Amino acid sequence: MRGHDLINTFLPDELMVEIFAHLPTKSNRDACSLVCRRWLRLERLSRSTLRIGASASPDLFLHLLPSRFSNLRNLHIDERLSIPLPLPLPVPARRRPPKVHCLADKTSSADTNPDSLCLSDAGLTALGEGLPRLERLSLIWCSNVSSDGLKSLAHKCTFLKSLDLQGCFIGDEGLAAIGQCCKQLEELNLRFCEGLTDSGFTELALGVGKSMKSLGVAACAKITDVSMEAVGSHCRSLETLTLDSEFIHNKGVLAVAQGCSHLKVLKLQCINLTDDALKAVGAACFSLELLALYSFQRFTDKGLRAIGNGCKKLKTLTLIDCYYLSDKGLEAIATGCKELTHLEVNGCHNIGTIGLESIGKSCKLGTKELLLLESIVIC
Repeated sequence: MRGHDLINTFLPDELMVEIFAHLPTKSNRDACSLVCRRWLRLERLSRSTLRIGASASPDLFLHLLPSRFSNLRNLHIDERLSIPLPLPLPVPARRRPPKVHCLADKTSSADTNPDSLCLSDAGLTALGEGLPRLERLSLIWCSNVSSDGLKSLAHKCTFLKSLDLQGCFIGDEGLAAIGQCCKQLEELNLRFCEGLTDSGFTELALGVGKSMKSLGVAACAKITDVSMEAVGSHCRSLETLTLDSEFIHNKGVLAVAQGCSHLKVLKLQCINLTDDALKAVGAACFSLELLALYSFQRFTDKGLRAIGNGCKKLKTLTLIDCYYLSDKGLEAIATGCKELTHLEVNGCHNIGTIGLESIGKSCKLGTKELLLLESIVIC
């Protein structure tokens, strides 16, 4: 780049790092890193977020990561994403093809352990030792990670605020270690964590209940109402809860509703819940702004009436495959939830024109000419 020597001469490292941190897109940052070696080094220092795939010996990559991106705070690792490996270019027949050195050289033999192609506990240990100030970590479908790796990470990365363990087969010991060490944890996703039980979850709630604000639990067959009772008892600041389970009943949701009065977002896909669960939400969760109900066969208009009576701040309502809800339920929402701005109805065959008209009429509040209802999706 013309004139870059003047920039390198007069601008100190601290100012260059600050400039790189304000670049709007990843492509711009990548382009700057190619200008010269100094810009490459400083651009790496400015990186706080990185998204990588877990393939081609990810443990080795995580050993190198801290030395290259020492200020990393947010790391997203997804084992479903692959890292393309370089392939040799075609050469004339008379010339000897050059040997291509890449990570695949060590993993292409038939007798290679397939586990070496997955992120393991050794990689998590190296990550914790190299990036102790990590704040946000996502381990998506890293199936070879166990409680041992998570325990090692927890003892090193005590500043963690967000942890996504979707598809990781970690056990109670790992989750308990997170509760014991990561006292600032605010967000946790436990989707498809089949190795967890109420024991580990309760230890987690005891440890980080004061800081926890967002929790997602889905397809965890051993997580029952006992865990939700622990949430209601210890996670008093919880604002977002996503539950997808056939093992959660009214008892668990009742405990959450009564204990988590600051709840703003509630997404439920639990086939064993009835109107009593929604009545508990309507009676206690006065700050609720978003409610999403999926595939409920046992909810009736009584449940929606309770939401309309209690959740006056509700802005977004999603109803998917709730067969026993009718226009009367929407009329109750329209009467009580005057701040509603988004409505999605899909597969609710008893909801028709009358219910939608009641929603539309109730939303003509605030100003005479402004219709507050921003979107309606009907399928």
